[in-house]
Amino acid sequence: MGSKPPDFAPADNPAADSDSIVTRTLTFFYLPAFNFWLMLCPRWLSFDWSMEAIPLLTSILDARNIFTIAFYGGIFTFLYWLVKSYNRRCIYNSAFCLSASNGGNYHSNHASSHSAAYANGNAAGQWCPCSNITQKFSFSLSSNHNHHNKSRKTGQSHSANNHSSHTNGYRILNGNGHCHAANGIFGHQDYGFASHAASTRLAFTGPADIVTLALALLILPFIPATNLFFYVGFVVAERVLYIPSMGFCLLVALGVDHLYRRQETSFRKRLVLATVSLLLVVMSVRTVIRNKDWLNEENLYRSGIPVNPPKAYGNLANILSGRGEKEEAEWAYKKALSYRSNMADVRYNLGILLQEQGRYEEALYSYKLAIQFRPRLAMAHLNMGLVLGIMGRKEEAAEVYRHCAELDSAGLKDPKMHESTRISALFNLGRLYADEGKYEEAVQVYHEAVKKMPEHYQPQSLYNMMGEAYFKMGSFVDAEHWYREALRVKPDHIPAHLTYAKLLSKWERLEEAEQWFLKAKFIAPNDSSVYQHYGQFLSECDRHNEAADVYVRAAELASDEYEIVFNAANTLRQAGRNAEAETYYKIAVKLRPYEVTSHMNLGAMLHVNGKLQEAEASYLEALKLRPDDPITQNNLQKLRNLITQRKLRENAKNRS
Repeated sequence: MGSKPPDFAPADNPAADSDSIVTRTLTFFYLPAFNFWLMLCPRWLSFDWSMEAIPLLTSILDARNIFTIAFYGGIFTFLYWLVKSYNRRCIYNSAFCLSASNGGNYHSNHASSHSAAYANGNAAGQWCPCSNITQKFSFSLSSNHNHHNKSRKTGQSHSANNHSSHTNGYRILNGNGHCHAANGIFGHQDYGFASHAASTRLAFTGPADIVTLALALLILPFIPATNLFFYVGFVVAERVLYIPSMGFCLLVALGVDHLYRRQETSFRKRLVLATVSLLLVVMSVRTVIRNKDWLNEENLYRSGIPVNPPKAYGNLANILSGRGEKEEAEWAYKKALSYRSNMADVRYNLGILLQEQGRYEEALYSYKLAIQFRPRLAMAHLNMGLVLGIMGRKEEAAEVYRHCAELDSAGLKDPKMHESTRISALFNLGRLYADEGKYEEAVQVYHEAVKKMPEHYQPQSLYNMMGEAYFKMGSFVDAEHWYREALRVKPDHIPAHLTYAKLLSKWERLEEAEQWFLKAKFIAPNDSSVYQHYGQFLSECDRHNEAADVYVRAAELASDEYEIVFNAANTLRQAGRNAEAETYYKIAVKLRPYEVTSHMNLGAMLHVNGKLQEAEASYLEALKLRPDDPITQNNLQKLRNLITQRKLRENAKNRS
């Protein structure tokens, strides 16, 4: 947070965004009461309570105000009782100090005890703790109401060794070192005193002290979350109740103890214990259930649906999308939007899902809506530019990229991500120009990105693309410089290894080029693109057999990549390994059954391998896809001529 209040979206804390002082006041007063209710009855729990999870209190007639009044009434009742308890304690301590100064011969009723304490003229001086009195924590739980009544009756007699004083039911015994007192509504306290021979000790700890500690644990850690000093970015956060729950447990334990002591029969005592045991079992079961919710993100988000459906469905959709369950994810995104249609993040994520499925028009519409609800959502601008580029709408894509690069980041929750996205927009704008052959414009945009990029931005891809643009322009020296820069900032950046190696190969520095290919292979031994580019280099060097081995390895690593498999087949054919080439051409046909080139090359390979009937079928399949292709027609004619010749030779043999 630093030296300024936190930044958050209006949906994170709707009350803070409200223009009505009545709404803000009533809601902020209600939220602590609601938090207390979560501890008292944790029936509904959620990972997030933002948005409309807790409706705002807009009127004093809202029934929830009754709960607010009851909550604060309970707190003030505790505080009033505490003040009375501490005042009563100070009076008893003053009376004890006066009795101690008189040698223990202090007899009076409740009224005279007070006057006697002050009649000596030392009221201030006798304020406890006295000079010879130290405090000791000794709260006794062994006494009970019957014992107290009995002590009041039996304590009427005086003896030489046991001087006593009665003050309206409170007894101070100076001889045997004990004091029994009924302190307020919580029962009895034992104040222990040492004998006259030792230093006199007074025990202060009792129910009042426990209640004080409990209220401190309940209230003080929770104050920062009350919106009292500054607005916070959440409505309710269960994490802030961890420490207050300790105070709550102290109050529950004290209440159970008081309830237990007030019971006069063993049956009632057992009933109290049974009730408490049942409560512990119920809360334990609830804890186990909640722990299951926290086992994984999907369980957690599903558990939050009853409390905050838009947020829960939106996050659940992200999990489903990450697992490849596209239909379920799309349904969850749309379900979230049915509750709250202006969630820009959900619109953006839905756009990504649609884009991955090739549904570009729908994705574009989703990105536009995300931008409408959050105009400075840079990632939505960036992805919209990418979709427009894929759709061939290059000019619109360039405009979107340029607009994204100029978006202001002031006041955003994640300015670092925003700044990185702006540089990514320039990066993609440069690529767009490079794809169109506008290399000089691409270089200008790349240089602009280099000047504007923040310190946290990872520039290796930008430097590599800069080198690529210079390479296409024929400026090999500048290209080498930027490739080197990319490798300097990230020595294991594989694209820079490959593009730099290709530059060196073009520059006829073949040994250096091969060394960079081998370095890339060492860094990423399972990267198919490394083997693909290395195989291409070896093939250009007429090292076809080595190239074939490298391409086969690439095809093993990326068996579903058509280009790699098809190139592996071509390289095997060039190496004269026709049987293997046939195998990979067949795989390529399966990967792209409507690719004419695959059927043409498979037909030619079968033709060479002497499988004439299969070759004819492949040629015919190619002609179905491209009927006027002259190469396929010529090959088919040659094949049929060969078949005819074979039949004639077989007939001649049969006649002879």
